[in-house]
Amino acid sequence: MTATPRTSPDELPLRPELRGRTPYGAPQLQVSYRLNTNENPHPLPDELLATLGEALGHAAVDLNRYPDRDAVALRADLAAYLSRGGAPIEPAQVWAANGSNEVLQQLLQAFGGAGRTALGFTPSYSMHPIISAGTGTAWVDGHRRADFTIDAAQAVAQVREVRPDVVFVTSPNNPTGTAVALETVEQLHDATEGMVVVDEAYAEFARTGTPSALTLLPGRPRLVVSRTMSKAFGMAGLRLGYLAADPAVVDAVQLVRLPYHLSSLTQAAARAALAHTDALLATVDAVKDQRDRIVAALPGLGLTSVPSDANFVLFGRFADAPAAWRALLDRDVLVRDVGIPGWLRVTAGTPAETDAFLAALTAVAPDHRLGD
Repeated sequence: MTATPRTSPDELPLRPELRGRTPYGAPQLQVSYRLNTNENPHPLPDELLATLGEALGHAAVDLNRYPDRDAVALRADLAAYLSRGGAPIEPAQVWAANGSNEVLQQLLQAFGGAGRTALGFTPSYSMHPIISAGTGTAWVDGHRRADFTIDAAQAVAQVREVRPDVVFVTSPNNPTGTAVALETVEQLHDATEGMVVVDEAYAEFARTGTPSALTLLPGRPRLVVSRTMSKAFGMAGLRLGYLAADPAVVDAVQLVRLPYHLSSLTQAAARAALAHTDALLATVDAVKDQRDRIVAALPGLGLTSVPSDANFVLFGRFADAPAAWRALLDRDVLVRDVGIPGWLRVTAGTPAETDAFLAALTAVAPDHRLGD
């Protein structure tokens, strides 16, 4: 039997700005040491697993009914968690969705769209321009210095020139790990009439003394801070992200959210996890220790890193980063090639994973580092 030729998406009446694009995704390969997607390597504590089973069992009884459309109880729990940081947050200021990516999508559906523009300071989280394209929002690359930090004066000048409807600031930044000064966020906010979204997916891993943009929310209704339970909470499989902002922002995203977008099971699991916040976040210091261990080891291998406030390290420099990535993979260690010439990114894992990574890098570095 003759096989039917496969149709390409570009042969369909696809929107022009989506033609030729490829889906987002990190390589999913069978290796012993998978350090490319910034997951928390520590399993959930036994006491949470027991609570999860009970919570999901209770939620399952009512699966014939739609979930709480507004996730009121979950938003109250998230507000209580955020308020632990010293900046009081009310439940009306919080909105939750299926991962922070859906939160960002809803923000762009509400404040971006056709004829509107989003600006972000690249290299940064690659989903920002992808979600922008998916919502019909034009994308503009902002500027960073050679050390990947943001020059506040230059950034403000570009924002005033472009006049974007949405400005993305990722802090700590992915893939570089650098945090953004609150003064820079303030200046960017004051320079635009659009929304400013501070993506704080890795905030819990920040070094001591690194403040959160949550403290800037009072009096700034155009400022949004997005967070996730995928990283520090170790709940990547749950897909729960959330934002904190003025209640008017929450009202706005509810205009575009799908009805009953957050399942009863997701809400129950997230609330169970938040009830065990201290146990879940107990692994954060262990992850930070491995991050700092990687940073400390790099100079001895003739390599360097970008200062990191996240659970990963951007390291280099390499004469050919893709070749170095392949050489590490050949030694059963998967890191991330983020497309920055000369640099690779590694997730801080368990001590055993760090051992394996550093052993592989020790073997690889002499043949691949820049200048050798």
